[in-house]
Amino acid sequence: MPDPVTLTFLGTGGGRFATITQKRRTAGIRITSNETNIHLDPGPGALVYSINVGLDPQKINAVLLSHSHPDHYTDAEVLIEAMTKGTLQKRGILAAANSVLNGNESCEASISKYHQKMPSQTINAKPGMVFHVGSLKIAVIKAQHTDPDAVGYRFSTADYGDFAYTSDTEYYEDISKNYMGLRLLILCVMRPGGKPWKGHMTTDDAINILKATKPETAIFTHLGMQMIFRSPQKEAARAARESQVPVTAAVDGMRVIVGEQIRIEKPAAERQAGLNTFFNR
Repeated sequence: MPDPVTLTFLGTGGGRFATITQKRRTAGIRITSNETNIHLDPGPGALVYSINVGLDPQKINAVLLSHSHPDHYTDAEVLIEAMTKGTLQKRGILAAANSVLNGNESCEASISKYHQKMPSQTINAKPGMVFHVGSLKIAVIKAQHTDPDAVGYRFSTADYGDFAYTSDTEYYEDISKNYMGLRLLILCVMRPGGKPWKGHMTTDDAINILKATKPETAIFTHLGMQMIFRSPQKEAARAARESQVPVTAAVDGMRVIVGEQIRIEKPAAERQAGLNTFFNR
């Protein structure tokens, strides 16, 4: 049987105050299989929490960054150094939005030219591009954010279908067309319903996307303080009821295994609290 893909949610927080307070970690997502070891959006804590859960940063073969905001890029340079064996081997892939590599009118570059030269390949990730990391085909998806170069990513497996990560984005016309035909959709839902914020997604936006795309399952992550105070679990439950798609509010340390079935494993404390996937038909 082909090897499944495992997504480890090292951090599920997002936005300035979740980052500053660490009410939720901001360490990003590790994506692993036999051929692939990617760190996606390694914000503050990515290095430490990787090591804490036994995910050796020196085994990474790609670092992906969606845009040039600290909760998405802060630990990227040290992970690049780990990926390249302390800069002794030119290896791996760095794929990052243009703002991360070159800056733009609203953001400075967040990866030094020195670090950009360390990997075997550095990709300026723009919507419409496709590249490969191990057995995964990765398509770059448009996002609409306060960093105008922000992007999302869609991952295609050879055996288990597609999954995608929206990154920070507000709802825009035709956003759903980028996320059709998925098994798993990871939505960065920083705000609860009724609390819009420019460049970001609310539960209401997520519901509209889920109604249109109907993935096999969906996960809310990159949770801001207002979402955390409102209760991500309750927001996920409402999204599931209204969209008729299974929705899970991610928690720090959660793992998602994408194989013949999609299996969600929460840390023991969360399982004991009964914070399971919400879905009511």
